[in-house]
Amino acid sequence: MAVLMIGEVPGQTREGYDGMIAALGEVMKQTPGYILHMSHPTEDGWRVIEVWQSKAEATQFFATYVAPNLPPGVRPKRIFYELHSLLTSEAALKH
Repeated sequence: MAVLMIGEVPGQTREGYDGMIAALGEVMKQTPGYILHMSHPTEDGWRVIEVWQSKAEATQFFATYVAPNLPPGVRPKRIFYELHSLLTSEAALKH
């Protein structure tokens, strides 16, 4: 079953996040196992929420593409939850 990943990223800025998503957004959408990505600012940084087919696929993407491109001192705390259900529309998955 799919997993939900919540990443708390203290110290991340809007500019830093926007740069990362500009560089990695299209790669992410083409990565096996990717389902959904969303984010928002928090009081001390940024929160990233993703859904992947498996924790292994999410972890591989992070290790390959995200971790090497993080600014110095910015280290997300990532928590995974196995989902009981995931309901999407086909239209949502085409975007």
